[in-house]
Amino acid sequence: MSRYPARAVVDLGAIRSNVRALAAHAPTAQVMAVVKADGYGHGLLPVARAAVDGGATWLGAAQADEALALRADGLTCRVLTWLHAPGVPMEALLHADVDVAVAAPWALDAVVAAARATGRTARVHLKVDTGLGRNGLMPDQLPAVLDAALRAQAEGALQVTGVWSHFAFADEPEHPTVRRQAEVFADAVRLVEGAGATLEVRHLANSAATLTNPSVHYDLVRPGLAIYGLSPVPQLGGPGAYGLTPAMTLEADLATVKRVPGGHGVSYAHAYTTPTDTVLGVVPIGYADGVPRHASGSLPQRPGGPVRVGGRRTAVAGRVCMDQFVVDLGPDARDAAGDRVELFGTGADGGPTAEEWAQAAGTISYEIVTRVGARVPRVYVGERDGGPADDRAGAVAAQSAGGAA
Repeated sequence: MSRYPARAVVDLGAIRSNVRALAAHAPTAQVMAVVKADGYGHGLLPVARAAVDGGATWLGAAQADEALALRADGLTCRVLTWLHAPGVPMEALLHADVDVAVAAPWALDAVVAAARATGRTARVHLKVDTGLGRNGLMPDQLPAVLDAALRAQAEGALQVTGVWSHFAFADEPEHPTVRRQAEVFADAVRLVEGAGATLEVRHLANSAATLTNPSVHYDLVRPGLAIYGLSPVPQLGGPGAYGLTPAMTLEADLATVKRVPGGHGVSYAHAYTTPTDTVLGVVPIGYADGVPRHASGSLPQRPGGPVRVGGRRTAVAGRVCMDQFVVDLGPDARDAAGDRVELFGTGADGGPTAEEWAQAAGTISYEIVTRVGARVPRVYVGERDGGPADDRAGAVAAQSAGGAA
């Protein structure tokens, strides 16, 4: 079997611990672990199982196929899916006992039709656009959709089990829109309950609101990024400030190490030129694997994304290419082909982090982890309560032998 020269090591023990930490931040609410986008790039099913083991009672998946995969894997907790276009396999979702969001009038019609066709009662969460301007019913649409939903509920086609919304500025807790959206949401909840719906859950808080705004925890919080140990409010505090541990470490093996003279151009367009005689290392992972090209390093004074080699930090030198990038290891380097390169990890021991890559690329840590490409094997550690120290070496060795876990 082939061996890929890079891997994303995912600590499932960290996932479990992060869920417990988030539950402690919201002690009056249940926790929905949002596992959309293949578990934010960490792997849908392993992450979902770890999150449930950590205490999550709900799982959230944007797409219907993700929700169905969770059920096919045998997960029996409540599952919500919410981002649908016409043609969504609604009947399959109802057969799988998946809660579905209604964010537009057509979606309610689709739910009712599927319920009548299957003879199953749909569990519906009404999505209200409280100010994000994205998916969801506008407040002035809600009364008519609610009336139609309650008529369908009376015939047994569905049950309105939830009302929810999403913040635009939750990562800026003092932004005036946060309070305004909370007020609009409270009005929507009053309208729905006043019309006779018995709600199981009301949910508004994402990761940032879970950590910073207890007033909007309601019955259920929906952390996504924080499940994976990254801070949604890095300007207020890193993961450690909230009891979180980053779960993914992205690493690769040096492919080529060679000495070059000063003034030597590096990678496409020679955006980086060696300032002196030095040693260059080629890292065989590139933008096809999710390494952001925007994190290229142009000049020695403007380094790119950070990496660690042999216990010391350096950075991308020159343009990130499709399958590789170069690092300047320094004139005294003794590194060799096959040595480990860490792109990002927990940061606990001074190594680079996903947040640092986000800053280097002008983006957010969400994008850094979710963009890690499918050809990079995910290696899972921490499956036992003993933690990753017990099984990391074995899992990585298995991947190196060609059998990625």
